[in-house]
Amino acid sequence: MSLTLPAEWPVLIVGAGPAGLMAAEQIAAAGVPVHVIDAMASPGRKFLRAGIGGLNLTHAEPATEFLQRYDSPSRVAPWLQCLDAEGVRAWAAGLGVATFVGSSGRIFPVGLKAAPLLRAWLQRLRGSGVTLHMRHRWCGFVTSSGLPAGCSAHRIATPTGEQEVRARAVVFALGGGSWARLGSDGRWVAALQAAGVDCAPLQPANCGFDYAWSATLLQRHAGAPLKGVVLRVLQNNQVIFARKGEALISRHGLQGSLIYAASRLLRDTIAREGCVTLCWDLFPERDEAALCQALQAPRGKQSRSSFLRKRLGLDGVRLALVHELAGSSMHDPVQLARALKCLPQTLHATRPLDEAISTAGGVSLAQLDDTLMLRRWPGVFFAGEMLDWEAPTGGYLLTACLATGKLAGQGVLRWLQGAATPAA
Repeated sequence: MSLTLPAEWPVLIVGAGPAGLMAAEQIAAAGVPVHVIDAMASPGRKFLRAGIGGLNLTHAEPATEFLQRYDSPSRVAPWLQCLDAEGVRAWAAGLGVATFVGSSGRIFPVGLKAAPLLRAWLQRLRGSGVTLHMRHRWCGFVTSSGLPAGCSAHRIATPTGEQEVRARAVVFALGGGSWARLGSDGRWVAALQAAGVDCAPLQPANCGFDYAWSATLLQRHAGAPLKGVVLRVLQNNQVIFARKGEALISRHGLQGSLIYAASRLLRDTIAREGCVTLCWDLFPERDEAALCQALQAPRGKQSRSSFLRKRLGLDGVRLALVHELAGSSMHDPVQLARALKCLPQTLHATRPLDEAISTAGGVSLAQLDDTLMLRRWPGVFFAGEMLDWEAPTGGYLLTACLATGKLAGQGVLRWLQGAATPAA
């Protein structure tokens, strides 16, 4: 759909993902016309992609624990006061989509799919006066001395050519810099920086890591899961991260939920020190002494692999990992028992930004007020993954994206009504 531009839009939303659509919903509910633009052919592309395998909307753990999952809980707390996990469930219910709590505490829509929820949401938005303009890309601000106070002008690339659009208020919700083919390409960073908006460099979050596996391991075990293992990260001989879960041996290194949970710590340590060493506990239910005793039994004519399989149940990808990382420890029962409880692996780099589930970095929160409005540019708001914050998978990321959209939308209404008092 091509734009038939009015002289001035009351409100422009840039980005048709969860944060942008939530902002639009708040504003349209107050009777204010809202125009949403997005560079993609249809809205919510990354939202739909997240629904493959089950859309994890939020998490059922207590609010205090929920908040601590974020990298900066004090910054996120006001967002979750605007919309928390129960609020997300109520919002979905209002769209006719029931939710349930899974065994892990994660909350999913009944049916586990994103498409029915998105369809219902878009229908309600259109019914409330929200107009969506797809294949319309924001290209930057227009500097104009003729603008009314508080308005902004924007360059928009449309299917019929570039146009200038004026807005009384604008909410940017363009996502981060991962999964560019779904619309989150991070191209907005340069345009915002050129306009004087402070942005931290985008970094991969909830990401995998490079590791050069041997050809033998890749041939036999690429794509295999490491289940029921504990990942630990040590610093100055102190455990600073420990969690049990599942990781995945990928063609390029490591990924999976356990790796994603530790990814911020691993990434930041690599950035600071050039590498990071993690340790795998392949037998979290058995202590080192018990493993050592089992390994000291006579091996006889058995091959080492057969012996380890029969004595410990060590086979498949876990045995391959030991062969890959244990080195000479394989030949000594005491050293091997120690390695099975703390098998070291050194990483030097994350996988590329575009492969990450989400991104860290973005618009600095210090320059925004409590409604996510740019202090030096009243009427310009930001929401979602564009902001410089970070959250793990498990529903935390999506919950906070929706919350920032709601907060920014409410901020727009305050601004339009003249209730906001922007800082000088």
